[in-house]
Formats: sequence, structure tokens, C-alpha cells
Amino acid sequence: MSRKNGDVIIALDFPNAQKVYAFLDSFKDEKPYVKVGMELFYAEGPQIVREIKARGHKIFLDLKLHDIPNTVKSAMASLSRLDVDMTNLHASGTVAMMKAAIEGLTRPDGTRPMLLAVTQLTSTSEEVMQKELLINASMPDTVKKYAQNAQEAGLDGVVCSPLEAAIVKDGCGAEFLTVTPGIRFADSAADDQSRVMTPAKARIGGSDYIVVGRPITQAADPVAAYRRCMNEFLGE
Repeated sequence: MSRKNGDVIIALDFPNAQKVYAFLDSFKDEKPYVKVGMELFYAEGPQIVREIKARGHKIFLDLKLHDIPNTVKSAMASLSRLDVDMTNLHASGTVAMMKAAIEGLTRPDGTRPMLLAVTQLTSTSEEVMQKELLINASMPDTVKKYAQNAQEAGLDGVVCSPLEAAIVKDGCGAEFLTVTPGIRFADSAADDQSRVMTPAKARIGGSDYIVVGRPITQAADPVAAYRRCMNEFLGE
């Protein structure tokens, strides 16, 4: 249940490999696209990525790199050997850092995973962004500019709130990918997210991929929740 120009990505926010494999084993007929984030990667290391890949899943490796350009370039060269399908960094690291990341991520044969830039985290409100980060522009203007910087650097798209997906498309074109966390069913709690949207509204709003964690992983029936999300987002 997936299509070329979009998918539902399940965030595997589990503390260890045992819980991950038990969760993935519950899917008998599907091989969902999954996200491996910092919690899991730091607990289990690169082997967890290799094992999930061997099971037939596409992987978004969500480590949000942010450092000087040369360090990010070297780190991306290491990640390129894991054969993930998508990875990311922080757009605030500058165009130079993002260009260096592309260089490091590109393999000798010219192939590479999709590379995305995180604009502003979905847990960050405009008020916090302005008062604590001293970014005086509005949230929409900041996200749009960060996305344009990512496009200038040669990246494939951005991670942004579903509320800003249309703004990114307007500033960067329809082909520039938007991957949006902060997705909740209409009857779900927002948890620690400040900027959220339902799967159906996210698709209408311009999201190409949505990242969904707790509404699926903590559901009484995760497979049913995943299928509901697919249906609402892709109409399948």
C-alpha cells in the first residue's frame, strides 16, 4: 500500500531492537516505510538499520545532522553505506553545510539517498522561535527561506510542519518534496507537538510523505491504525 509520489512513514520510536522487531512482526501483509530516529539509532547502532533493511523496509534515517561542513560531509559518507532511502540534516546549518552533505552522501557510482533539511521542529511554536531563538521573521517566512536555501544547496526537499507544506511548494515548486511529522488523527491527542494536522488535510495541504509515530505505534491495533492512516492520506 504505497505509491511513487508519497507514503506514510512510521516513526519507530522504540528504546531497543526487541521492541522494534516485535512491532514489525505484527505486519504480515505490508512492509511499511519506517523512520529510525536518534533514540533507536543511538541505542542499537547501525546494525538496527541493516536488519530492518534486510527485512524489506524502506528507511528514513532521522539523525538531523548539524555541524561544520567538513564534519557533516564525513558523517554523511558513513551514512551513505547503510543503504537507507532518506536521511536529513538541519537547514540552519547553512547552505555550505548542506552542499557538503550532498558531496559526502553521494556514493562513487553517483547514487545517494534522498536528503532533506529540517526547517523548524513541529514542537517549536512561532513564539518560542522568536523569543528563544531570536528569529524575528514569522514561522511561514522562516520555513520558506530555509526551504529555498535547501533547494539552492541541491537537496531533495524539507521536513516541515504540514501547516507549512503549501508554503514550501509555493516557494520551491511542486517537485520539491515535503515530509511532514506532526500528524494526528482527528480523535488523537496532540502530545508534545505544537503544529499538527490530520492525514487527509496534510495531503490536501501539500505533504508528499507524512511521518506518524504514536497514533500508530501506541494504538491498540497498530496494523489497523496504519491502514487507516494510509486510507486517509492516500485514499487506499
